[in-house]
Amino acid sequence: MLPPGRRTFLGQLAAGFGGAWLTLSRTELLAIHDHARQAATAVPRAFKILTAVEAADVEAMAAEIIPSDGTPGAVEAHVVHFIDHILSTIGKDDDRPVYVTGLAMLQDKTREMFPGTARFSSLAREHRRQLLTAIETSAFFQLVRAHTIAGFLSDPKYGGNDGQVGWRHIGFTPAFAYQPPFGDYDAEVATAHKESPK
Repeated sequence: MLPPGRRTFLGQLAAGFGGAWLTLSRTELLAIHDHARQAATAVPRAFKILTAVEAADVEAMAAEIIPSDGTPGAVEAHVVHFIDHILSTIGKDDDRPVYVTGLAMLQDKTREMFPGTARFSSLAREHRRQLLTAIETSAFFQLVRAHTIAGFLSDPKYGGNDGQVGWRHIGFTPAFAYQPPFGDYDAEVATAHKESPK
């Protein structure tokens, strides 16, 4: 399920999920990130949609998708709070039902594959990976994966990607404001403008 190179894995996933998020307005994205930031810093952390046990399962899934294997992962990026807000806002009609049925399926699969285990989140990591491999083609897993990437690679100014852990991992340097090349360039443009025929 998980390719050996984490950077390669994240790059492939980011390329796969991008289209749907491009349809969101700036206001919607800012609201999602703002909620994630507030929820992540609240004591205790509050969820709007997910129960505590559901949040633990979602966070455990996200932790396997982007693990904390020597570097910060989905847990440190507060991905579960990012997901919870999506399910309470822009994803309430389409995404929330997938999570409802998907979490029930995850629980059933946990009991089937590992009898006596209370929840997916209580499984050992190797068992979590076995189970996720078994469901990785499901719509539920694909959606959790897309949401995990969105929360991990988002702008930390708005709550996701806490401490720029995602950006640092993929080698991205944030540079959203660029300065024009003032100087000789401006002089050349002014000269060309004066010399152009009217």
